[in-house]
Amino acid sequence: MFLLSVLMPLTGLFFLLSSTFGSESSVPYPVTCVTRGADLMEDGGGVVVLCPPHCTKWRLSVFGTGAYASVSSICGAALHSGILGPSGGPVRIQRLYGQHNYISSYAHGIQSQALSHWTASFNLTKPVNVPLELTSETSATALPAQPAKKPLKKPSVKKALTGGNKDCQMDIAMVIDSSNNIGQRRFNLQKNFVAKLTAMLRVGQTGPHIGLVQASDSPRTEFLLTNYTQPKELLFAIKELAFLGGNTNTGKAIMHTAETFFTQENGGRRGHPRVMMVLIDGWPSDDLEQAAMLARESGINVFLVSVAKPAPEELAMVRDKDFMKKAVCKDNGFFSYLIPSWFSTTKHVKPLTQRLCSLDGLLCSKTCYNSVNIGFLIDGSSSVGELNFQMVLDFLAGIARSFDISDVGAHIGAVQFTYDQRLEFGLFDHSNKDDAINALRRISYMSGGTATGGAISYTTQNLFRRTGPGRNFLIVVTDGQSYDDVQIPAEAAHKQGITIYSVGVAWAPLHEIQSMSSEPKDSHTFFTREFTGLVNFIPPLVRGICRDFTENN
Repeated sequence: MFLLSVLMPLTGLFFLLSSTFGSESSVPYPVTCVTRGADLMEDGGGVVVLCPPHCTKWRLSVFGTGAYASVSSICGAALHSGILGPSGGPVRIQRLYGQHNYISSYAHGIQSQALSHWTASFNLTKPVNVPLELTSETSATALPAQPAKKPLKKPSVKKALTGGNKDCQMDIAMVIDSSNNIGQRRFNLQKNFVAKLTAMLRVGQTGPHIGLVQASDSPRTEFLLTNYTQPKELLFAIKELAFLGGNTNTGKAIMHTAETFFTQENGGRRGHPRVMMVLIDGWPSDDLEQAAMLARESGINVFLVSVAKPAPEELAMVRDKDFMKKAVCKDNGFFSYLIPSWFSTTKHVKPLTQRLCSLDGLLCSKTCYNSVNIGFLIDGSSSVGELNFQMVLDFLAGIARSFDISDVGAHIGAVQFTYDQRLEFGLFDHSNKDDAINALRRISYMSGGTATGGAISYTTQNLFRRTGPGRNFLIVVTDGQSYDDVQIPAEAAHKQGITIYSVGVAWAPLHEIQSMSSEPKDSHTFFTREFTGLVNFIPPLVRGICRDFTENN
């Protein structure tokens, strides 16, 4: 009997269903749009599952036509086959043996992919005599259809499976050597090394995503970032890789990967660091410099792992002896890794994994758009007024929209002040852009006096808990003169590595807002007579933040 192990959300909690099936169950089990056949395999008769509506809005992985590889989404395959429509419903899944050459096709709005081989398959049919009214609100604990029958065994509740290594939420492209230079034997050793590396990285939905490209005469994409997000399927896919032969055109492979691999259409996640690990046996046949330059400009951190580097007598055959320096993200020793032989790779798995997952070390992904911490210090005094206060929030939301806000990207936080200060939300309270901007727009107007100096001190101590020269920015928006000193608190913030941009409106004294600003004062100070003029400051403020970030990182 095959173990039925499927992770699915039921009534707001995650349950792991463990059961076996000898015949078709009359009660459908709710699944998610991305539940795969491999998560729900049985022998004997079929099992009926309940697909939710609107699965067409998801990015579904489907492999094959008619008979689908077990790594396929069940609901995606049901849509592709025409058994289900967009409104969802019940479908019966039947286990089949693994096959070779799963065929790709486009049907009913779903594009299935080709797959050379997989260990198990399934097909789908429309179930009959399903006893439930099948809607998206169907209860997961329904009564048996006929009371006289023996009740179904209640699913056991177990601890939910983890979603991968949350401390390594990288998108990683592995470019491996498949040239004649490495040969079949060392190619197999390379596959074993890559398998060990991916096992230690611990892929998962909320962990690293890994795809793979082979470098040969022409690069070949073997699988994309989202094709395999479970360790077993990923390891099997690596095991099935076939040796290509040909030249070591690593530059071509880097260029191909940089241009196509990390797009959102191919599964790249917005705001997640992009890593490319390039394995090379000996030396490349082509030039790496131009391809590596494109990768750096695209925010991709290129690591080059050189195994069995050229011997002194072979150096005359090497086209560019500085190929490692030119290929990597930065020639600082961190992105270059030397392994003397394919027979001694095991001890290098852990240190290389630590480098790939080192967020602070990934210098090429640190653009201003995904690395800065921006605090908004907002004047909520009585002179501003409710309508103008909303204009200020719109202005700040416009700035926030320019950055890739995520748990691993840029962050924003906000403090409102009068005589008192109120932390509206911290830099790490919201892990995506929509939530952060919604929190910004929901800030309620305080009304009161104006103590800007005290507010700067409060923000320095309570919002910016981490020091990071060139990464922490404070935008102060005020419409009047402060009742306390602003210069000393501002200088303390500057010493802590916080760059201050001052935005004055209406009656804010120019000399006072300049005294708060970082150097050079002219490029960090903005003033407008009307609140309606704030919107014009969004582009120059964003450009200024990126300029400061680039100069300091």
